[in-house]
Amino acid sequence: MAEISAKLVKTLRDKTGAGMMDCKKALSETNGDTDKAIEWLRQKGIASADKKAGRTAAEGAIGSYIHTGARVGVLVEVNCETDFVARGEIFQELIRNVAMQIAACPSVDYVSVENIPAEVAEREKQIEMGRDDLDGKKEEMKERIVSGRIGKRLKEMALMDQPYIKDTAMTVSEMVKQVAGKVGENIQVRRFVRFNLGEGIEVESTDFAAEVAAMGGAV
Repeated sequence: MAEISAKLVKTLRDKTGAGMMDCKKALSETNGDTDKAIEWLRQKGIASADKKAGRTAAEGAIGSYIHTGARVGVLVEVNCETDFVARGEIFQELIRNVAMQIAACPSVDYVSVENIPAEVAEREKQIEMGRDDLDGKKEEMKERIVSGRIGKRLKEMALMDQPYIKDTAMTVSEMVKQVAGKVGENIQVRRFVRFNLGEGIEVESTDFAAEVAAMGGAV
């Protein structure tokens, strides 16, 4: 396999407007062939999607998904540029797929890593810094190890970094970009909320035998 240099990635990025990681993946998939990499990005809808990423997406829709058994429900807002696209079958299917993804990822609480509050990231860092396997290591080494772990941990909390449940070869972010390329508009997953049946309700357990004994009866 050809070596994928930073210069080659930048060249492809300049030609397509696609993200650095997408360009690197495209080059890896095409053995460093720039022309084939451009075709790969176009097929995935990524090249055109990233060029539109800066445009305002103020339309869209709120979708829902109730998992089998009605114990988990999701509401999600996905934005696009026009009402015409928002009402289309492709966009509506995207919303459902995103909602299903959220239902399938109980540990995901944020749309992207950028949405994770600083205090949450700091809390995760302190947890990692206190792990037993770091005892005795130099501070500089601890920081390096923790930095890598935190990067991985924050991605685990972010929806867009999850492997897409219908095709784990791509992330949710890549799947959304593909749809954006198909419809020709900027698409953004804005926010979501997950409902778990009974969450937060304290259920009082009853010790029937103890109650009977306290009343002087027998079990």
